[in-house]
Amino acid sequence: MKRKLFLGALALASVLALTLTLFSSCTDKAAGKKKFSSYSMDYFDTVTTIVGYEHSQEDFDRVSDEILRELAEYHRLYTIYHRFEGLENLCTVNELSDGAHRTVKVDRRIIDMLLYAKEMYTLTEGRVNIAMGSVLSLWHTYRTLGTDDPENAALPPMDKLQAAALHTDIDKLVIDEENETVTLTDPQMTLDVGAIAKGYAAERIARSLEESGITGYVLNVGGNICSIGTKPDGTKWTVGIENPLGEEYLAYLALDGQCVVTSGSYQRFYYVDGRPYHHIIDPDTLMPAERGYLSVSVVCEDSGLGDALSTALFCLPKAEGLALIESIPEADAMWVEASGAKSYSSGWAQYVKE
Repeated sequence: MKRKLFLGALALASVLALTLTLFSSCTDKAAGKKKFSSYSMDYFDTVTTIVGYEHSQEDFDRVSDEILRELAEYHRLYTIYHRFEGLENLCTVNELSDGAHRTVKVDRRIIDMLLYAKEMYTLTEGRVNIAMGSVLSLWHTYRTLGTDDPENAALPPMDKLQAAALHTDIDKLVIDEENETVTLTDPQMTLDVGAIAKGYAAERIARSLEESGITGYVLNVGGNICSIGTKPDGTKWTVGIENPLGEEYLAYLALDGQCVVTSGSYQRFYYVDGRPYHHIIDPDTLMPAERGYLSVSVVCEDSGLGDALSTALFCLPKAEGLALIESIPEADAMWVEASGAKSYSSGWAQYVKE
């Protein structure tokens, strides 16, 4: 069997950091500001890159430190893999007590994200379902085992996947906004917010910066790019989208406040009997989505929306995906097929840098 290690969290982060690369001049003399950047690998199991223009390193560090402080808070709240002493987060929401889930009082930021996730479930007609934790955890387990021991890599048995899929009803996620509590009423149901939490958190932080009057920054959380205003001279940011089939970029986009997100089959995967299986699971088949795409990129005004849409479009036939994206005025998309052929929604061209 051909051996290829599944890209783990750090390796994936390195790839994603290159997927959408920022291009800008090093200084802006008109504003007297210089370009600074910082990096972190501490949150959401990925690389975070912050690029911004300030008059001094001290000014930039002050903004960068605040961004990372907020990102750390969102990471602690939204992770399903780690508990933190004295904190109720999604990991504790998923836990069982005497065979049932507790009603958990949580931070308002969890309530808001879960409500948004339910909106995305409706918008995508179930293609983005944070209640699929029972199914996705099976894939996570088998993918990890296949990475650690490639010679014995295997797929989750379909009967186990089908049994897990019986416990993915998002209506069993009960949110009490007034009391700020969350209850999973199906004891075998768990949440997995991987398709939305990172983009949602990045968007909240970007908006926080804007509300504070801070512009001239770009936040890249593992490939979720949020541009905050323009560069100090008024020019747009240039973002390159990686070509899954080569080293050249597929396109360069000019952004001034928009976000761009890419979902792809070519980065996170493992091999079973010589065949790659990627991480984007189609809720209809319970298997990695097979629509013939290598990647789908979405540009829109909201990174959380972009996260959800890029996942949904990857799972939808082209005609259905195009109809969905065209129904959302503030969003556009580019599909890259296995042959390398590209197709676009009607408004994509407005962002392409000539």
